[in-house]
Order: sequence, then C-alpha cells, then structure tokens
Amino acid sequence: MTFGERLVNLRKEHGYQTRKELANVLGIPETTLRNYEKDEREPGHIFLKSISELFDVSTDYLLGLTNDREKIDSYRLKKSEYKILETYLKLDDYGKETINIALERETNRVRQLMDKSSEIISLNAALHKTPQTMRIYTYLRKIACAGTGFYFDDIPTETIAAPYMEGADFIIGVNGDSMEPDYHDGEYLYVKKTDHINYGEVGIFTVNNECFLKEFGEEGLISMNKNYKDIPGNEDVRLIGKVIGKVQGDE
Repeated sequence: MTFGERLVNLRKEHGYQTRKELANVLGIPETTLRNYEKDEREPGHIFLKSISELFDVSTDYLLGLTNDREKIDSYRLKKSEYKILETYLKLDDYGKETINIALERETNRVRQLMDKSSEIISLNAALHKTPQTMRIYTYLRKIACAGTGFYFDDIPTETIAAPYMEGADFIIGVNGDSMEPDYHDGEYLYVKKTDHINYGEVGIFTVNNECFLKEFGEEGLISMNKNYKDIPGNEDVRLIGKVIGKVQGDE
C-alpha cells in the first residue's frame, strides 16, 4: 500500500470525507493534499509529522516501512531500553511469543514478591504499633440533638477515657438521627470550645434551652437528614463548640 493510499484510508477513518475538510485542518491547499493522496508528490518531514500526530500513527507506517501503526517514542526510553526494543521488533512471531511468555512469568514473580513484602511491612507495623495515648475527658452524655430542654451550663457532667484528640475540650454523645448519614445515634464526638466556626462545619449549638448537633449554614443550622427541618438563625442560637472528630471504638 502506497503512502497516498494509506493517507486516504486514514482520512476517511477519522471522518474527513472530503480532501477540503482535512486540508483546512492541516492549513494546506486542497490541491497539495490531492497530490499527496495521488502519490504525485513526495511528503516532506513537516507534513509527515503533522499527519502522524493528527492520526496517531507512526511515520514508518505512513511510509510503508511497517504495517504496525503504533508510534514508538524513543525519546522516552533510555538508549539501552530502546536497543532492547529494536531487537525485539526484529524477532519473528515465535521469538516474540517466547519473550512475551518470559516477561509475563517474571512480572508475576516480581508482583508476588512485592505482595509478600507489603504483607511483611504491614505485619511489622502491627507488631510495633504504638499504643494510643488515653486521656480523661469531660463527658456531656447523649444530649446533642435531644431537644429535651435544659440550660447548657447546668448540665451534670461525667468523665470518660478516650484516645487523645488534639484540640478536644470535651466529649458529647449523639442522640437521634437528624445528622445521618454522617453522625449516628449513640456515637461519641470530640468537641473543641470556640466562639466561631465556618459555614459548612459542624458544631454543638444551643437554641433557647435545647442542644443541637448541626451544620452551620448561612441562614441557620442545617440538618443533614432531610426528614428534619433546619433551624433558622437568630439571636437565640449560641455556639458551644466545633465537632473535630469521632471517638473510635466502644467506650
């Protein structure tokens, strides 16, 4: 197959039904493209490069030196790697199949070694895992989202042992499902006392005498569970603290 014939086939394969369409894309006269397709003109290196990039085929394929369309970017390989590739391409089908079998076998061997190495590293990490530092925190029971009516400052507190969480001032229990799926009934949350949080962050708030776990929004307090109404923002809303994490494990 000549260069011109391959050029015609590639043009039509890529949806350019007329020479004019492709000529416009390449920025050349239609008559010039016609001469290339009719093999009445030898392609220059600039044209070959343009066609190779546009249709993602190798210049060797365009010139009829190989029937393999795939481009091989030698500049991405080391000299020794490219030499190996050149040698491989000179092999017959039997030779290539032999190399492919060996490569697959060695690839599987190395993968198994890497998997075993990862297992050993994980095991060593588990064996030498540093125990979590525990700390005694003030625990405010399951009052968040309760809505039973109380004055926050008068809540009787207990203490609870939990893994250390930097910045946490106390732990509070979740009561109810108004913040599902992110927060569930019975979970324990670390809270940092603060008088400011950003929109989108979750905090502990009081509204009149009720305590809520809610997301802070521009227009008030947001319930993640859409079965519950949001709470409009007003002067009765008081921020107690920002939720900075969950207590992991059973307490």
